Amino acid sequence: MTESDDVLGPVDYIVVEFPADRANFSGEVAAELISLVERGLVRVLDLVLVRKNDDGSLEAEELAHADESAVGELRQLEGDLGLLLAAEDVDAIGAALEPGTIAGVLVWENTWAGPFGAAVRRAGGQLVAHGRIPTEALLAAIEADNDNEGAVDAAR
Repeated sequence: MTESDDVLGPVDYIVVEFPADRANFSGEVAAELISLVERGLVRVLDLVLVRKNDDGSLEAEELAHADESAVGELRQLEGDLGLLLAAEDVDAIGAALEPGTIAGVLVWENTWAGPFGAAVRRAGGQLVAHGRIPTEALLAAIEADNDNEGAVDAAR
């Protein structure tokens, strides 16, 4: 393992689905992702568009082949793309999509975490568990907490 491999951050992916006639991966979406890359927080490893047609058939395309109007400024990330997703991955993603939709599949490295992880390993530590709390669960907990505070204030 080289020193640069030692600081590799965790790799995550997301699949974001839109109705095919309203899919817009340019504009604000592109600007936010580009900002994360420019600040060194993430490194895009792969970005694929997957369309599930009304008949259930799938079409996948890398940014290099996508319609410019659909991806806009995301094209500037094209140089970092690694073609990580295999046909089996696309099939599995397609199974989760609704007919008549298009999804962006983003695979990224959390570069911000690489140096921390390397320091943990050099100190003799190892990752034994990790997870992710869904945003919806956090928002629900915050809302419930706010409701409880309101009830306490009203009782006073």
